[in-house]
Amino acid sequence: MAVNNERAGSTPLIERRSIDYIPEAERHGRLFSQFTLWMGANLQITAIVTGALAVVLGGDVFWSLIGLLIGQLLGGGVMALHAAQGPKLGLPQMISSRVQFGVYGAAIPIVLVCLMYLGFTATGTVLSGQALGQLFGVSDSVGILIFASVIVLVTVLGYRVIHWIGRVASVIGVIAFVFLFWRLMSQTDVGALLQIRHFSWSSFLLAVSLAASWQIAFGPYVADYSRYLPSATSSVKTFFAAGAGSVIGAQVAMILGVFAAASANGQFAGHEVAYIVGLGGTGATAALLYFSIAFGKVTISTLNSYGSFMCIATIISGFKGHLTVTRMQRLIFVLFIVGAATLIALLGQHSFLGAFKSFILFLLAFFTPWSAINLVDYYCITRERYDVPALADPNGRYGRWNLLGISVYVFGVLVQLPFISTKFYTGPLVAALGDVDISWVIGLILPAAVYYFCAKKWHSAVPDRLILPVEQNSTQQAKTSGAGRAAAQA
Repeated sequence: MAVNNERAGSTPLIERRSIDYIPEAERHGRLFSQFTLWMGANLQITAIVTGALAVVLGGDVFWSLIGLLIGQLLGGGVMALHAAQGPKLGLPQMISSRVQFGVYGAAIPIVLVCLMYLGFTATGTVLSGQALGQLFGVSDSVGILIFASVIVLVTVLGYRVIHWIGRVASVIGVIAFVFLFWRLMSQTDVGALLQIRHFSWSSFLLAVSLAASWQIAFGPYVADYSRYLPSATSSVKTFFAAGAGSVIGAQVAMILGVFAAASANGQFAGHEVAYIVGLGGTGATAALLYFSIAFGKVTISTLNSYGSFMCIATIISGFKGHLTVTRMQRLIFVLFIVGAATLIALLGQHSFLGAFKSFILFLLAFFTPWSAINLVDYYCITRERYDVPALADPNGRYGRWNLLGISVYVFGVLVQLPFISTKFYTGPLVAALGDVDISWVIGLILPAAVYYFCAKKWHSAVPDRLILPVEQNSTQQAKTSGAGRAAAQA
């Protein structure tokens, strides 16, 4: 651990790598930072709103809490399995999708991931703009612009600063949430709310879906923030560190959202930030709560922007070969990403709640099949034996387009369509199921099963071991040295 601390101390504040493989000599960090990062990312206002939706849209408190917890555990398990890939591969999450989709084909899910980042960044910016507007006495639009400027700065600084922000956000979040829960308990008869139990499958499964989709949506970028850990880091410990931080943080926030919405008498929707802060009081207390809300959003919005930057770099590098991103290029990428999200936030700030619910549920149709394919391939087919140098070579082991992975992915999206229930689209079987959306369950199980059986039969040759760039260089050097010795002997 002392070596890791030395490495961290010698690492520049501004991250110099982007989608590069992280050599062992540059690995640093501790598992606890995974826990604090993901707890800080979840102890925030958007998670509160997500939990509140379970009640706003018809559920009771008791069954909503149980449904949310089940969804957290299911989705958090998927998310944490992706997190465990980071230390082993030393790569951002989406670039490893080239194993399943091909060097060019990986651009298909990555483009959709970029859209997800834009949406989440925009919706988070709306709530942060409300908080900063109240804190500084300016309009919500000005608050949105202030928040966007902070996100640009932190994203450009990169990995180390993001983890530091996560640690601070987790401390501030815990203090703020303890205070808000205390205030809520003193103002609301929580026992009476828990006694109201009107179970319905549609409301219960909606709560499960809200929490599961929240967690699964982290899958495409959770390994981005564990890839600097030493490669010897236990996969099991990484799984529990990232998963526990995310599940505990999200569940705590969503519990607060459930109780707040249930006790609001219809005043929550449309005034989410103001209502939550109102639980804590006025004056200096309110100002501190507005600050904690805005700071809590910094972590997750930075994760989204940072992930967007690396996804765009991954797409470009796939078609142009190895890409070295300069600091100026990094700044341009980040300005473009955050600028687009800010524009969406400014245009859509007055119709936030309904659009957000539809957005996060509809996202599942595109990310659960990708997640299922990636996890089955990594843990069951290749069993962590990736050829990392070949990920940058369209003519190499993984090719340009992997028709097996792409076909199963398309199948996974299409098979969900009859079961999706959102404002964007409602499938023909939803009504027969009592208006219950089970698309995410279908999107996880069926593509996983199809890919497993097809890959077992038709998968390309798998390396005997994990091949890393440094190992390849060492092998080449050994061959060169051997050839030199042979020539000398001759």
